[in-house]
Amino acid sequence: MDKHITAPLTDETAENLKAGDYVYITGTIYTARDAAHLRMNEALDKNEPLPIAMQQNIIYYMGPSPARKGRPIGSAGPTTASRMDKYAPRLLDLGLKGMIGKGKRSREVKDAIVRNKAVYFAAVGGAGALLSKSITASEVVAYDDLGTEAIRKLEVKDFPTIVVIDSEGNDLYETAVKEIK
Repeated sequence: MDKHITAPLTDETAENLKAGDYVYITGTIYTARDAAHLRMNEALDKNEPLPIAMQQNIIYYMGPSPARKGRPIGSAGPTTASRMDKYAPRLLDLGLKGMIGKGKRSREVKDAIVRNKAVYFAAVGGAGALLSKSITASEVVAYDDLGTEAIRKLEVKDFPTIVVIDSEGNDLYETAVKEIK
C-alpha cells in the first residue's frame, strides 16, 4: 500500500506503517553514518548533549556526493544499515522514530524498534541520483569536520522508501523469503 507521511514522525504514524508499505516521506530528516554515530555515542558516554534531537526524528544512513550546480545535494543513496546496529538501540531508546538504510538489521535493533514503536525503512541502493531528486534542501548541522559523514538536515518531498521492519517487528526480508519458498 502506498502511504504519504510527514517527518518528524508521530507515534501514531509510525505504528500505522506495516512491513511492505511503500512510503513517501515529506518533511525534515537527518543523515548520519558510522563516524557520526560513533561521535554521538561518545557524547552520550560523557553525558554530553547530542547535536540533534532524537525524539520522533528519522536518520538516513547516507553520505552524499558533492552537489551539482543548482542542486542542494549530489547522489544520495543509502548505506548498509547494519554498520550502525551497535548504536541504533541506544538512539531508539532516546526517541529516534525511524531509520532509512539498506540491508538487514540485528536482533537487538529489531527488539529496540518494537520496544520503542519505531520503524526501519529501506531506500533503493544504487539509485542515489534518483533519490537526490526528492531532496529539496541540505544543510550540515553537526560534525562538519567529518565531510560526507557530517550530520545533515535534509528537507525532502515524497522521498521513496519501503517499510522493512514495522513497529510490531514484522520484517519484510523474512516474510518475503517465506513467500518465495
